[in-house]
Amino acid sequence: MSVLEKTRPATTPPAAARTPRVTDEHGRRVRVGELVLRYLLLLAVLALTVGPFLWQLSTSLKGPTEDIYSSPPTFLPADPTLDNYTRVADTVPVWDYALNSVKVATANVVTNCAGSALAGYALARLRYRGRRAATLAFVLAMLVPVEAVIIAQFTTMRELGLNNTLVGVVLPGCIGAMNVLLMRNAFLNLPYEIEEAAFVDGADVWQRFLRIALPSVKGTLAVVAIFAFMGAWDDFLWPLIVLSDPSKFTLTIGLNYLHGTFANDERLVAAGTVIAVAPLIVLFACLQRYFFRGVGEGAVKG
Repeated sequence: MSVLEKTRPATTPPAAARTPRVTDEHGRRVRVGELVLRYLLLLAVLALTVGPFLWQLSTSLKGPTEDIYSSPPTFLPADPTLDNYTRVADTVPVWDYALNSVKVATANVVTNCAGSALAGYALARLRYRGRRAATLAFVLAMLVPVEAVIIAQFTTMRELGLNNTLVGVVLPGCIGAMNVLLMRNAFLNLPYEIEEAAFVDGADVWQRFLRIALPSVKGTLAVVAIFAFMGAWDDFLWPLIVLSDPSKFTLTIGLNYLHGTFANDERLVAAGTVIAVAPLIVLFACLQRYFFRGVGEGAVKG
């Protein structure tokens, strides 16, 4: 063995090679205490947001002999049963109410996607006098609370003869100001060179809109669809005002009977809540990959 081999210190792997490093999006190392704090905050937010729904789901699956107010609370039912969902259907025509809600929500999604895409493209791409004033009008429309104009909406529906109809429920919210601005911002992010090349090739404005611009903002369209569906599905005040025929009630109004007549049976109320929330979860699960991509499309430029 040579002298150099005897005197050379043993090489040890660097600390970064021995222990994995946790870095943020900028490549900076995250300390252990900061990482633990982040996870604690995430768990706290998760408990506040998901906890009530899990409690309602657990309550809806508990039988009549099981205590739902036990201390400490139990999330897992001892003897799960679907009888509460059957009792909800026997108590109120929940599936008829759900069908009305599906009609309203579907119409709201179609009108918002079509109208917001057209209006957003006009605000972002077309050149005309008053474009900035129109954009400002949509911004100001977002600042007006619904309760401030609900009397005017009701009077308008009455003059049009649309009271106590599902069309009267859909019409005031058929195009949302926030959805128009989302689509405008998404169209603003598209390169102008693509449309200029299509214009040189002879494409008119409708062809550029349908074949170039619209396919490039599918993610934002998914965001608009989710917002429109959730807004129509969860709306309670406006359908309660404009509808008077029980056969045309939406799900949110129909399930209110469970609170009034069967207020002591929380199992029925919980089952009705799960029935109302389930379609929203399914919709978001189907469109979530477009949703997160669409938020980035419509939030870069103002």
